[in-house]
Amino acid sequence: MKRLLAILFAICLTWPLYAQELSNFANREQVVSPEIKEGKITFRLVAPEAKTVQLTGGFMPTKKVTYNNREMDVPVPADMTKNGQGVWELTMDLPQPDLYTYNFILDGVSVNDPLNVLQQRDGVRYLSIVIIPGEFTANYFEANQRGNLRKVWYDSPTLQLNRRMYVYTPYGYDDPKNAGKRYPVLYLFHGAGGDEDAWSNMGRACQILDNLIEKGKAEPMIVVMPNGNPGQQAAKTLQLPEKPFVWNDPATRNSYIHSVAKDVIPYIDSHFRTLTDKAHRAVAGLSMGGGHTLALSGNYPEMFDYICPLSCGSQDTPENNALLANIKKTGYKLYWVGCGDADFAYPGTQVLDKMLTKQGMEHTMFISGGGHTWTNWRYYLNNFVPLLFK
Repeated sequence: MKRLLAILFAICLTWPLYAQELSNFANREQVVSPEIKEGKITFRLVAPEAKTVQLTGGFMPTKKVTYNNREMDVPVPADMTKNGQGVWELTMDLPQPDLYTYNFILDGVSVNDPLNVLQQRDGVRYLSIVIIPGEFTANYFEANQRGNLRKVWYDSPTLQLNRRMYVYTPYGYDDPKNAGKRYPVLYLFHGAGGDEDAWSNMGRACQILDNLIEKGKAEPMIVVMPNGNPGQQAAKTLQLPEKPFVWNDPATRNSYIHSVAKDVIPYIDSHFRTLTDKAHRAVAGLSMGGGHTLALSGNYPEMFDYICPLSCGSQDTPENNALLANIKKTGYKLYWVGCGDADFAYPGTQVLDKMLTKQGMEHTMFISGGGHTWTNWRYYLNNFVPLLFK
């Protein structure tokens, strides 16, 4: 009886709080942001006490600024207008189909869109996102047949750390009817500032793979997305201690790629149903991950038949030419290079093209517009995945 009275007393105490929460929504018209309608997109922010609110994002006009001695295009914010209900609004023509990040500037402070559940994390930054439907973004939405994304912990004796990687398995992998089926593997590396979460979060890798496989455009495959920062156990969001790592120290410079070859790949082959020959392994990566792709494929050419460096380029040095010679000698099925013509990595990509040509190595140069952006890296993933394991 005493317990029942205590529960009733607690409910009485908390009811005003719940009533207050309910009153926040009572008799209030739902505010939607962003809203796509009739070729327009409208962004809204409920901020009745704000003095100024602006919108900025990847769909805005840009201006050139110099940052760290590098010229960059940055969005120009647009002013929003407050209506009688204290809701700030801005309506614009629908941008070209793509995935865009955006945020509001409320009285000089950047804030995300609290009405939009879609966000992505870029290193330590979180930004609201909107995907504009169209042919270009058709594979960025959820497919009907979806694979699984596993967060896998493994021991890395090479780096002396217990580390985390993400592993995508395709639709049907866990079906008991497929218990005897084995799959090819794509090892997919992120760029500087990213971690094991980057390709699935910003790159929409799972959605792209699901859609390509469901449409019959790509072979069902496992995709391994490791953490490319040798001193990290996992993404910073886990707040785990990190070890210092000096990239230009000759003693440890290739420690990461050795850890992939000696720790990651054996773990995947022993814990997942993989096809373990080089004909069923691919490696790809963007920017820093493109450098990992070049180094890993050159030092371990017996492991990969499909090699796809993105937005990274190379230098014409005896060491780098020797790595390419290793690949040529061992043999390969696809060497696919992607880069934007406005990317700061483009000159190095042209150098890589000349090095491959000089070696007599057949390769594909997939040159798009644009720069060092996820718009391009998602686009490249859409284009090279259908070429793998054919």
